[in-house]
Amino acid sequence: MRRAILLFVCAAAALGQAAAQVAWDMEALAWAVTSIPSRAAAQVAWDMEALFAVPKVYDAPAFYTNGVKACFYESVPYTGMATRVFAYYGVPEGRGGKVPAMVLVHGGGGSAFFEWVRLWNGRGYAAIAMDTCGCVSSNGYQNHPRHTQGGPPGWGGWTQTKNAVTDQWPYHAVAAAVKGHSLLRSFAEVDGDRVGVTGISWGGYLTCIVASLDTRFAFAVPVYGCGDFESIPIFGLSAAEERARWVSLWDPLHYLPSARVPFLWVTGSNDFAFPLNALQKSYRLLNAPSTLCVRVRMPHGHGGAGENPAEIFAFAQGIVGKGALLPKVSAPTREGRKAEVRVGQAAAFTAELNYTRDGGVWKERQWETLPAQADAAAGRASAELPEGTTAYYFNVLLPGNLVVSSEHEEIVQ
Repeated sequence: MRRAILLFVCAAAALGQAAAQVAWDMEALAWAVTSIPSRAAAQVAWDMEALFAVPKVYDAPAFYTNGVKACFYESVPYTGMATRVFAYYGVPEGRGGKVPAMVLVHGGGGSAFFEWVRLWNGRGYAAIAMDTCGCVSSNGYQNHPRHTQGGPPGWGGWTQTKNAVTDQWPYHAVAAAVKGHSLLRSFAEVDGDRVGVTGISWGGYLTCIVASLDTRFAFAVPVYGCGDFESIPIFGLSAAEERARWVSLWDPLHYLPSARVPFLWVTGSNDFAFPLNALQKSYRLLNAPSTLCVRVRMPHGHGGAGENPAEIFAFAQGIVGKGALLPKVSAPTREGRKAEVRVGQAAAFTAELNYTRDGGVWKERQWETLPAQADAAAGRASAELPEGTTAYYFNVLLPGNLVVSSEHEEIVQ
């Protein structure tokens, strides 16, 4: 069933606060935020030892569907009460030995989706998809019924900023994903060294944090979602103090420098929720390999739009399967209007130049595409930028309808 519906409801309310300074102590598995104006420093302590422990699980056969099992598993307390997370879990048919696996994190309006689990099962992967908002999945969009032992409702947790940190949605959503990973890798059929995580929209946002904290993952694929909520329009936060507190606690920019696994970032040139400038600030913070796939005007949604870009499976196969790694595409270099990128380890490719003459709000810019000169033997692609170009990037086009993108460059006129 197609669920290509907007996952991240927001309005143009860009933030103006100074970026928080974050000191990480990975041995203590905690971080502290300082330099928050007019308030005491926030403290968030992640008990990773507890999150890495296999949670107690409760079978839920009433929710089994289409060959996919369902369960509830225990997570972190909410307002002092025990919580459980609803999830779907499935394994590939006819498997032999241990298989790779995926953790699937839904976006706004979504929940655990059995179809997403089946998609990965059909590729030879075990998969778990959990709800992050205290609900049981309706397998549609919206209208997911809450259950009695759920954590805080999502998404974002804007109205929860005055609650205890451990009673806010991002804290519980991250815990649900990490706990789901702990459960997944405990199954005998799963190869714990070959588990990846992907999330869509708000799930992509969570993927950034989860893959930065959880050192057991082999790779991460945020779709649309990223950090830099100073640049991302936030819906529902009007008070400056609330905005500053939320950003200081939950912006992925605080977490991404600690990530050590390869990332694939999948998005569109005009994504309405997570603009290219925020994405760029996020991937530049990584101290790990980073690959981009930026399609012009890629739609924002679950279903085929966010769950099934071919690059996600190819990236996974290159790391934990038997596929080839996606080639590395360099940041563009430019001399006047002549721009070029380097392309590594690709036997054959074509290339295109994507450019805009517009400025201002990223989602409103008009992007155009021109063929670029591709030299596979030399490992480069180049193009002449049209007059008036304000921003551009290259897409390297590979067999199998795969796209690997360069960073974008803005040109000061």
